[in-house]
Amino acid sequence: MPAASSTLAVTSSPPDGDPGAAGGGSEFAPLLRQIKDAGLLRRRPGHYTLMIGANLLALAAVWTAVALVGGSGSWWVLALAVPAAVFSGRSGFVGHDAGHQQIAASRTVNRALALFHGNLLLGMGAGWWTDKHNRHHANPNHVGKDPDVEVGALVWTRAQAVEREGFARFLTKYQAWLFFPMVLLEGLALKVASLQDLRRLPARERAVEGGLLVAHLAGYTALLLSTLPLGQAITFAALHHALLGLHLGCSFAPNHKGMAMPEEGARWGHLRRQVLTSRNVRGNPLTDFFLGGLNYQIEHHLVPSLPRPHLRRAQPLVRAHCERLGVPYTETGLFTSYAQALGHMNAVGAPLR
Repeated sequence: MPAASSTLAVTSSPPDGDPGAAGGGSEFAPLLRQIKDAGLLRRRPGHYTLMIGANLLALAAVWTAVALVGGSGSWWVLALAVPAAVFSGRSGFVGHDAGHQQIAASRTVNRALALFHGNLLLGMGAGWWTDKHNRHHANPNHVGKDPDVEVGALVWTRAQAVEREGFARFLTKYQAWLFFPMVLLEGLALKVASLQDLRRLPARERAVEGGLLVAHLAGYTALLLSTLPLGQAITFAALHHALLGLHLGCSFAPNHKGMAMPEEGARWGHLRRQVLTSRNVRGNPLTDFFLGGLNYQIEHHLVPSLPRPHLRRAQPLVRAHCERLGVPYTETGLFTSYAQALGHMNAVGAPLR
C-alpha cells in the first residue's frame, strides 16, 4: 500500500543488465514489449469499480448481520467472523493493487484508495506497508535487502537459525509446525506495526495516516461494543483478527518461501531476480479470488503495475519467454506450494533439532 512519495511502477527497462542473455542486453525488455503490445498495461477502472463496490456492499451486509444477530445475544454471531475476515482481506488486496498504481491513472486517486482500504477499513498503515513492500519487490528473497526474509518470529536461512537463543531458538526448531498457529497473530501484528511506524513518516503524512488509523480503531471498537455484549465483542474481535491473519498468511506464504535466495554480490538481472525467487500457484476462479491474484506472483513481480485481471492473461507470454531463455518457471498447486514453503522452514530449523 502506497505512500505518496513511494510507489511501485513499471519501468520501460529492467533496473540493470541481464547477465546471460544471448548477445548481452536485457532479457526482460522483449517480454515487456509483448505485454504492452497485447494491451495488458491498460488499466481496468470498470473492473475495479465493480469489485470495490461489491466488496463494500459485502462488508456492509456482514456488519449489519453482526448488529442484528448480536442484538439477540446469540453466540452464532461468531460465525460471521469468517466472512468478515474474507472481505477484510479483499480490502487489503485492493490497497495492495492501489499501491502498485494498478487501479487509476492518478497517483492521488490510488493513494486515496490505499488509505481508505488500508488505514480506515483494515487499520493497516499505507506508509508502513509501502516502505516494506517496495524493498521486498526490489530484492525479493535477498537477505539484508528484503525485509520479508529478515530475522523475526521466523527465520529463513540456517545462518539466521544458529544464532537464535532462548525461546526464539525453540520457535525456530519447530517453525514449520508453528507457522499456521503463528499467522493467527498477523491480523493484530500489522496494526501494531502500522502504529509504531508512524514516527518514521513526515509530519503531514503522519497526521493523515495516524488520524485514519485512530478512526479505524475507534469505529471498530464502537461498532462491536454497541452491538455485542462485552464478552462477545472481545471474542469476535479476537476471532476476526485471527482469521484475517490466517487468510493473509495463506495468501503470502506460497509466493517466495523455499525459492532461490540470491547471495550477496549476485548480479541477476530483473527477469531472473523476479522469476527465480517467485512461485506461482495454479489458478482457478476460487484460488484467484481467495489469493487476490497474488497466485500469479511471477507476473506480478515482473510488472507490478499490471492490473490484477491481466495477470492471468500475461502468464502464457511470461512462461513462453522463460522457456525460450531456459529460465525455470515454477508453478505448483496450492497445497504443494504450502508443502514446499513449510519444507524450507523445516530444513532451516533442522540444525537446532
